[in-house]
Amino acid sequence: MSGFKPSRRAVLFGAVLAAGGGALLVGRLIPGTKPDAVALADFGPFLRIASDGTVTVIAKFSELGQGAQSGMAALVAEELDADWSKVRVETAPADPTRFARASFKLQITGGSASISDSWLDLRRTGAAARAVLVQAAATEWGVPVGEVTVRDGVIAHAASGRSAGIGAFITAAAALTPPAELVLKQPTEFRLIGTQRVTRLDAAAKSTGKAVFTQDVQLPGQLVAMVAHSPRFGGRLATFDDVAARAVPGVVKIVPITSGVAVVASNTYAARQGRDALVVEWDDAAAEMRSSDTIQTEYREMAAGMREAPFAPFVSHGDASSLKGKVVTMELALPFLAHATMEPMNCVAQVDGTRCRLSFGTQNHTVDQRNIAKLLGGAPEEVEIVTLPAGGSFGRRSVATSDYQREAVEIARAVGGFTPVKLVWTREDDMAAGYYRPLTHHRARVALDKDGYPAAWEHRLVTASILTGTPFAGAVKDGVEKHGVEGTVDSPYLKATPAVDARVYHPPTRIPVLWLRSVGATHTAMAMEHMVDQLARKAGIDPADYRRELYRRAGADSHLAVLELALEKSGWGTDLEPGWARGLAVHHCFGSTVANVAEVSLVDGEPRVRRVTVAVDCGIAVSPDQVRAQMEGGLMYGLSYSLFGEVKIVDGVVQTTNFDTYRVLRMNEAPSVEVHILPSDRPPAGVGEPGTPVIGPAVANALLALTGRPVTALPLVKA
Repeated sequence: MSGFKPSRRAVLFGAVLAAGGGALLVGRLIPGTKPDAVALADFGPFLRIASDGTVTVIAKFSELGQGAQSGMAALVAEELDADWSKVRVETAPADPTRFARASFKLQITGGSASISDSWLDLRRTGAAARAVLVQAAATEWGVPVGEVTVRDGVIAHAASGRSAGIGAFITAAAALTPPAELVLKQPTEFRLIGTQRVTRLDAAAKSTGKAVFTQDVQLPGQLVAMVAHSPRFGGRLATFDDVAARAVPGVVKIVPITSGVAVVASNTYAARQGRDALVVEWDDAAAEMRSSDTIQTEYREMAAGMREAPFAPFVSHGDASSLKGKVVTMELALPFLAHATMEPMNCVAQVDGTRCRLSFGTQNHTVDQRNIAKLLGGAPEEVEIVTLPAGGSFGRRSVATSDYQREAVEIARAVGGFTPVKLVWTREDDMAAGYYRPLTHHRARVALDKDGYPAAWEHRLVTASILTGTPFAGAVKDGVEKHGVEGTVDSPYLKATPAVDARVYHPPTRIPVLWLRSVGATHTAMAMEHMVDQLARKAGIDPADYRRELYRRAGADSHLAVLELALEKSGWGTDLEPGWARGLAVHHCFGSTVANVAEVSLVDGEPRVRRVTVAVDCGIAVSPDQVRAQMEGGLMYGLSYSLFGEVKIVDGVVQTTNFDTYRVLRMNEAPSVEVHILPSDRPPAGVGEPGTPVIGPAVANALLALTGRPVTALPLVKA
């Protein structure tokens, strides 16, 4: 960072994506290298090594701010024994034949799976490259392979005193075949994985403005487009008058498209002015006209049995048909939530016939390629995607319809000539055009046994399906969408209850809904964890002791482990000053279990969180620093929407279109956070999402301890 002088960005965009050649674990020398230049060799699709010792890892998962690409690079570097200071990372091109996730058959980033999905593939890549490099060195030096070592990018033979950097042997190694049986390191042998040495490789570029995001792209002859959308979901374009828009200096074209009217101009300001000058009439015959409050009332009535709805069972055991004895009832209403990414949706499109190039940050390469190819009447292979880092996503850049990407392509097709057109959404466009975490309602009734623990549990959940009407609708089985019930269907509390009748209904909706960071856990963690505190209070048992017993009955060892760690580190059970209380919550999702203990007070009627203790069981922490960062960032995101998050819709029109009305957590409102990682030797699990849904119920449970009143609706602070 020495000598860096911040200045206004002036970035000429240029992307070079190097595809790994050959089959997995087979090397090749990249042809055409001049004798005096740095030679390059590919070792499978995920690794390239240069003659100067630079190691480039090709990451099949996108960089969306989560930092996973650095962890992926560390997996290769560990087994290769590379010099970490010479490790680089590049995003893979869109090519599902080489970079698809095996479980989805798609090249997609999501499910907090970047590290867990790469755990073996990338380590094997590093081990295979190391094996052929050692073999090449041993052959050149005429020494036994078993006597050759690699450490920090240096290959050595101690007995002869010979050594050289790994780059010296790439030409010979690229022609060799690695052994069929690769020996990977045991966790006790790791020198890089699990250490503080694994830091963000992109930190300097992002901190100095060198990283190129979609909004930075400036190509020769590039135009900018903005779209006038219907203010109501399902509204259709009826007529428009563009006379005034065409008179705006810089406007070059007006394009009616499927989702509205696009204004194409020489710059962003002209496109915005031109769009604002349009006079548009919309046909609302098929539009959503209800308000979000009306929808929530309907959902509540469905959950209570006051309005007929075809509920489908998702957990059913024992006889919970009649609840007897002490019965605790919980109602919980949760609003629509926006993803609220720092970088709104945008995309640069170039189209010539069926050939297309898209430059933007995507989570779902394969679906975007398929959708755009279908739109243009071509093949997915004709859709090139230059993948850029994205300024946040939280699921929003992985939409089954490729909504904003289609807009960009429709506009670029109308412009023609492979002219680059950058589609820009404003914050208002982004917040008002969907997609949202579904509005949801939980109602639970639990009967307690003589000891105060659940004897029978009745649960009704109403939430729109995020998969209905998408190519993934087949995942909705027998009326149950797995994302909508995750966090309840596998809850240790239901497993520990002798009789359970849990049912869900996914009502149809015109409002576009989508996964949001931690998906179903955004509402199920709140419902289950807050309900358990209410049960503990009714039974007169400490919430921590109550959970211990339920975890013991359910065999939830991971829950119990993070619970004990969080209790120890937070000082649970010790006195706080008057007006403060601690709240506890534990939740498991994406393979990891997280516990939060929050210290909360009411200041001018609003919850104020000053300290949060986090315990996480995520398997092997490839980068402990990044695990902590994800726990902290996820917690702040979850605290923000739990305190303030709500997309308000009135008569079908979104009212919360910017951060003046969609309030987010400010720095002065952020608590101090300490993260404790449970030691583990099991393979790594997800960390990008599990830190998000736990803080909301922890705060709600602290408020229950403070006031004696349960939370019945989010957000906790009403606008």
